[in-house]
Amino acid sequence: MLTDIEIAQNAKPRLIVDIAKKAGIKTSELELHGCYKAKVCLEAIKTRAGKKDGKLVLVTTMTPTPQGEGKTTTTIGLAQALNRLRRKAFVCIREPSLGPVMGLKGGAAGGGYSQVIPMEDINLHLTGDMHMITAAHNLLSAMLYNHIYQGNELDIDENRVVWRRTMDMNDRSLRGMFDITASSEVMAVMCLSKSLTDMKERLGRIIVAYDKKGKAVTAHDLKANGAMALLMRDALKPTLVQTLEGDPAFVHGGPFANIAHGCNSLQATHLALKLADYVITEAGFGSDLGAEKFFDIKCRVGDLKPNAVVLVVTKQAIERNGYENVKKHADNIKLYGVPIVIAVNVKEKDTQADIDEMVKNCSQYAPTAVSRVWEQGGKGGKELAEAVVKACQQKSDFKTLYDVNEPVKEKIKKIAGSIYGAGGVDYTESALRYIDLLNSNSLSNLPICVAKTQYSLSDDAKAFGVPRGFKITVREIKVSAGAGFIVVYTGNVLTMPGLPKHPAAENMDITEDGRIVGLF
Repeated sequence: MLTDIEIAQNAKPRLIVDIAKKAGIKTSELELHGCYKAKVCLEAIKTRAGKKDGKLVLVTTMTPTPQGEGKTTTTIGLAQALNRLRRKAFVCIREPSLGPVMGLKGGAAGGGYSQVIPMEDINLHLTGDMHMITAAHNLLSAMLYNHIYQGNELDIDENRVVWRRTMDMNDRSLRGMFDITASSEVMAVMCLSKSLTDMKERLGRIIVAYDKKGKAVTAHDLKANGAMALLMRDALKPTLVQTLEGDPAFVHGGPFANIAHGCNSLQATHLALKLADYVITEAGFGSDLGAEKFFDIKCRVGDLKPNAVVLVVTKQAIERNGYENVKKHADNIKLYGVPIVIAVNVKEKDTQADIDEMVKNCSQYAPTAVSRVWEQGGKGGKELAEAVVKACQQKSDFKTLYDVNEPVKEKIKKIAGSIYGAGGVDYTESALRYIDLLNSNSLSNLPICVAKTQYSLSDDAKAFGVPRGFKITVREIKVSAGAGFIVVYTGNVLTMPGLPKHPAAENMDITEDGRIVGLF
């Protein structure tokens, strides 16, 4: 079979104005970026405010392997399949970060015959949103340190500065003072903002330091949020592209799920819900990370009510984690009262016996469908699409896991116990001190965003399957007051990843005629 990039380059994309017309977006609502991608103006959401929302479907996975289980591929393939069934479906996914693209994990534009295109643009710079977010983040850093240099009128305690710099690349040598853009609070702010004004206000609430009396110092105090919003005015607009089969897709926002909240933007999701019968979106990694944060953070902020969840399983993940892991993730989803469908994502070397065994075992936990969207595109997703339509006809009793007004430790305990299966939570002294700081600054009534390894339900990346008798260790806590959640750091999760011994970038090149090679 051809590589992903070969498949994408052999495709014959439709003009983006035609894709927009198919989706119900006017040409006057577009800002074109060439022939095959466009920004959609923010007014497009306001003018459709009275329209009924379509069905919202989340795609998540069991505990993944480093190779990935095809969550984004399933998301795209499912939308293609629904469109083949004459259901108007829209894809909403995140924009890839250059760090993983150039490193180990690869891109996030799908794979095989279930991709979004132009694949090269999506995996590289797309419309420049990542760079706008990086620039806004670093402007705040510059203004913070300039304020201190110029006399420190706000009496900032230089030992309690909590705002670092950022860049969209894996670089372990910069871990002392840089985070990757996908983990930046500015990224989370953009993805959770409901309007330009809301984004500006959220940017203003970002805490950069504490003064010598322990009071939080914000971007608004530094008079930085207006200029930051100015730099990000275009980043907030959803980016429209298309699937290999000519179906509309938004690729917008890219927060990591093992560090940040792992969901695409509210702007894109809200607009897609006004345009389509079904909106298929994904949240990073397994139900313990992306799905939990989708439910408890994004749905809470955006007043979203998901209609169904697709849980992706593969032979490689089952061999590593067992069927009990599948059951645990299915049980996690059921806690939120949303109908579930398990998708057996067929890989190239899977035999019919393998597939039959997975269907038989997974069917004990939830309705199960075979998905061949990697190899066959929308055609291979017919069985899954029919199962999803059926699931969406059921009543969704969606509810969040906890009340935001509960104490911080109680909220963490509920996530650790109910979602991870932990027997308890341990805290470092610094984490406990920060909880006191949250309480004294009236910042404790926010959702929790746990930074945790994606390779285990626990905070130990090597504890596969369904670990038992373990405790989660909270080593650090900080508040993302602008994004509107409390970040809880566990294990050794890093906010600036490093490159592997042989980065994917080693195999990438461009020919004299501009053809990109080696990009997956």
